[in-house]
Amino acid sequence: MDRTAVPKRRGAGGGVGTGLSSNSRSVSANSLSASGGSHSPGPSPANSRRRRPPPRPADYKLQVIIIGSRGVGKTSLMERFTDDTFSEACKSTVGVDFKIKTVELRGKKIRLQIWDTAGQERFNSITSAYYRSAKGIVLVYDITKKETFEDVPKWMKMIDKYASEDAELLLVGNKLDCEVDRAISRQQGEKFALQITGMRFCEASAKDNYNVNEIFLKLVDDILNKMPDVPRRELSNSILSLQPEPEIPPELPPLRPNIRCC
Repeated sequence: MDRTAVPKRRGAGGGVGTGLSSNSRSVSANSLSASGGSHSPGPSPANSRRRRPPPRPADYKLQVIIIGSRGVGKTSLMERFTDDTFSEACKSTVGVDFKIKTVELRGKKIRLQIWDTAGQERFNSITSAYYRSAKGIVLVYDITKKETFEDVPKWMKMIDKYASEDAELLLVGNKLDCEVDRAISRQQGEKFALQITGMRFCEASAKDNYNVNEIFLKLVDDILNKMPDVPRRELSNSILSLQPEPEIPPELPPLRPNIRCC
């Protein structure tokens, strides 16, 4: 397969209370007088305090991996989502890195383990092992670098080779804050995503915190859609609503109505 050919992906996708605690034993007044003993000291302040209940365990533990060529902003997207931070001097990932974030959707508590993988080919043998257990895959390219978009079919080959067919896919065009240097149009990203069964598409900016939370939450929502004991309802509008997208130039054909976009 040549570099720009789109691999065929099989399978369809999306898509407390508190209580008092005391260690002292109650003793009746009659028993004290009968035994000649003195009053037992009251409960200590430490034991009489209201104790914070333990956190509710997660209903689901999900792994999500972020893949894409070097320098597209994978680490920045992860750190913006998990820590709400951004660094201009972000170093390239060596091998893999990960962060944990807990979210609540549809009345379920989900513990997300997000793996940030290196984009260099020499790390492919290491990072490929993380595809197998991933429930969601975020494939990122840089809208200002044409070569990172041309590498997307190569990453799709990795997905087809190592990932589960049930893994949810999300294609992200990052660095929307660099609109003036855009080299890949939004329509090019949408067109590619339409060729892959079940793949969603969004553009984002880790620097400006544009669409970052939305794309991760929607990916988790699509994963939950496949869980048998999760209520079948959409996320609230406050989570799903995205900021306005630029209008499509009139000379381009309208988007297909069934496009899966965040």
